[in-house]
Amino acid sequence: MVQATKRLYQVASRLAISPSSLAHFPPREALQLPANAKPRSFDPTLWASLQPPPKAALSAFAHRIGLGAILPSDAPLQQACIHPSFLPLHDKHYPAAETPKTNAQLAQMGNTLMGLFASEYLHASYPHLPLRVLKAAVSAHVGPATCASVAQEMGAAPLLRWHRQAATPTRPAVMHTDALSSIPRALTALVYTHRSLPAARKFVHAYFLSRDADLRALIKFANPKKALMETVAKFGREKPRSRLLKETGRYSMSPVFVVGIYSGADQLGEGFGSSLRMAEYRAAEDALHRVYLTRTPTHLLALPSSTFSASGDIYSGDDIEFTPGTLGEAEVRYASSGRGEAPTLRASVVV
Repeated sequence: MVQATKRLYQVASRLAISPSSLAHFPPREALQLPANAKPRSFDPTLWASLQPPPKAALSAFAHRIGLGAILPSDAPLQQACIHPSFLPLHDKHYPAAETPKTNAQLAQMGNTLMGLFASEYLHASYPHLPLRVLKAAVSAHVGPATCASVAQEMGAAPLLRWHRQAATPTRPAVMHTDALSSIPRALTALVYTHRSLPAARKFVHAYFLSRDADLRALIKFANPKKALMETVAKFGREKPRSRLLKETGRYSMSPVFVVGIYSGADQLGEGFGSSLRMAEYRAAEDALHRVYLTRTPTHLLALPSSTFSASGDIYSGDDIEFTPGTLGEAEVRYASSGRGEAPTLRASVVV
């Protein structure tokens, strides 16, 4: 009996359930039953997951993320922390109790807003970014894994109420990362509904778009030399040519070659390798990265959503000045997806 109660206290404290906030603790299911009673198994982890988080924990969480003065009560924040997978578990153990509200609609609205803010920010920051890379960059900034990581940093994991579900023919499995990622999305929707769209945009920029993502690793080419030739032709520049800049150990076991790619007198990229073919391949990749990762300076960055007023009326006549950014050139489709078979080109390094 003592060991069971001690374990119950440990599980409750780990899940942010304060025993002092509960009317009856320990619960009757955890107490020792008479000898003639029918034995019942008690799972302290399951019991603790069914308990609502204390109001003090919700209030501390709201003030920690800056929503304490925005939300009128703890009810919206508690709803944002309840995943739809929790309802079957709650109805099974508490059939007579009122069904709690989940964050299903809030997470859907927040996901749409986050996708909008991330798409316009990345497109304005990198106007020449290929479409497939832009989609991957949006997922890297506001995708499920990032949302779950941000929720962990916010301290929302102990407040989450969810239940693991296996995959079925009609729906995918529900894992902890999936449930946890719904909280930041629901919080974005709460800021939007209780404040305005500019406030929601500031919230997303502060927690998500202020992070750096390695976009260079997302750009892969099946044949970067062919893609570079089409890119240079698209901009009306001279045909690129490779030149050997440096070399060492040509006749040794570990040679190193440094190759530069030029369009006229301008150097487009530079790469190294243990062979001329490898160095030329990397030089072409470097040249393409310099084009696609060209970033708009911060003081010239213009976002379309910045024209929305705080009142939410886009026709209020606030005379907000907005200069749209220059649209990037159409991306080169050939050899940029990694799926098509590009012809093998012979190394043509000018020594």
